[in-house]
Amino acid sequence: MSDAGAFFSFGNEQRGMTEHSDTGGDGLLETAGFDAEELAEGLEAAFEGRESEFRVVARQARDLADAGIVAADRGDPLTVEEIVRNLEDAPEESSVADRWNWWLGALETAYGGYREFEVRAVSTEE
Repeated sequence: MSDAGAFFSFGNEQRGMTEHSDTGGDGLLETAGFDAEELAEGLEAAFEGRESEFRVVARQARDLADAGIVAADRGDPLTVEEIVRNLEDAPEESSVADRWNWWLGALETAYGGYREFEVRAVSTEE
């Protein structure tokens, strides 16, 4: 993970599942209803930024959606539309990664268990 200029840190490499991830025994893990590429395209259409930033945010969002935490906490699974809508509420001058972390900060305050999905670094190379 040490290629110069191509470092991504998702913050969850060393972590196990969150306290929200217990499916209660025999329950099936429901995965996100979107893929990372679909979200990256939605982010690119809604915000200015670099492709590498859209990709890293989209991967983090997909991991969060797959974990089922938002669905458990808020009652509905994540969608591309909901993510974009929430990121639009962040301060206007924010990058996409900053917007993502801003929203996760709100979820962390309300429910806990979201820090591991923050974007910690974005590649400076395309």
